[in-house]
Amino acid sequence: MSQRDYYEVLGVSQTASGPELKKAFKKLAMKYHPDRNPDDPQADKKFKEAAEAYEVLSDADKKSSYDQFGHAGVQGMGGGSGAGFQDFNVGDIFGDIFGDVFGGRGSSRRSARGQDLQYNLDLSLKEAILGIKKTIKIPVNKSCDDCSGSGAKPGSSPIPCGQCNGVGQVRMQQGFFSVQQPCNACRGEGQIIKDHCGTCRGAGVNEETKSLSVSIPAGVDNGDKVRLSGEGSAARGGPAGDLYVAIQVIANDIFERDGRDLYFEAPIPFDIAILGGSINIPGLESKISLKIPAYTQTGKIFRIKGKGASSVRDSRRGDLMCRVVVETPVNLSNAQLKTFKEFAESIESEKHHPIKESFNQSADKFHKE
Repeated sequence: MSQRDYYEVLGVSQTASGPELKKAFKKLAMKYHPDRNPDDPQADKKFKEAAEAYEVLSDADKKSSYDQFGHAGVQGMGGGSGAGFQDFNVGDIFGDIFGDVFGGRGSSRRSARGQDLQYNLDLSLKEAILGIKKTIKIPVNKSCDDCSGSGAKPGSSPIPCGQCNGVGQVRMQQGFFSVQQPCNACRGEGQIIKDHCGTCRGAGVNEETKSLSVSIPAGVDNGDKVRLSGEGSAARGGPAGDLYVAIQVIANDIFERDGRDLYFEAPIPFDIAILGGSINIPGLESKISLKIPAYTQTGKIFRIKGKGASSVRDSRRGDLMCRVVVETPVNLSNAQLKTFKEFAESIESEKHHPIKESFNQSADKFHKE
């Protein structure tokens, strides 16, 4: 059975560069990898075929011989017709291409990073919009002072793991290729503690409550997070994680926030609705005087520019959106009711109630349809 052309196997041209060859092989290897296709013998064959093609074409000398003489030119050189396939290290190729997935070749032990923490911080609407500095207390793992975070008894030190030679990983042969996995003797740490620190009992950390001052920027909203680098939990021999302060804004009795704008309703007296005047409305920093024109109806919205919320991305303030509601007087005396009745009778004319007249006309039209 004739063997397929290596360039055809990888789907590249004869002028393909090294990166192009690697990219093509990686794509095929990911598709036909035996671990992904355990019940497909054809996938295993295609994977080996792609690996053989890449092994030859990625080597300058072998590629030159192959280009001149074809498969016969690489017989005995670790490629061609499958004759020398077992002579080259597929595990090395695989480790080079997929080191980021399986741990790579020759990876050295990296100190474990501490755990990230999250603290939920409740803020009033005013605090969230204007910004504030808060002091919070959190339980964290702090590096042990007695052993300087090593976990070993003072005066002693961890020793390199004898099973992995301090690397933290061991190579495992799986069929025709090899992969790396964490060493089970040292749990991937590369070192073993023989004499544990009496204070932290070998953990390298102790739990304590820490007070932190957090500056909350102006304009934060529900779901926003403030990151404090290195203020999370520590880990033995490694750096501390980060602390994320998650913002939760308490519902406000007056304002409703929509992005940068703040909406609210304000009652206006009956006489001001008719005659016009000024009312005091709440602002974030102080009260604001709002001018109400004569004959203002319920539902009228007034915009007060630049008095709303800001954003954490920039300091531009949104607007206050005030919807007025005309308040009907209550608890009137008989004399007041008599006076009001006389007044109401004096304004029964349609010209005094244009909204009512328009509504009645629309209703009459609806019933006639």
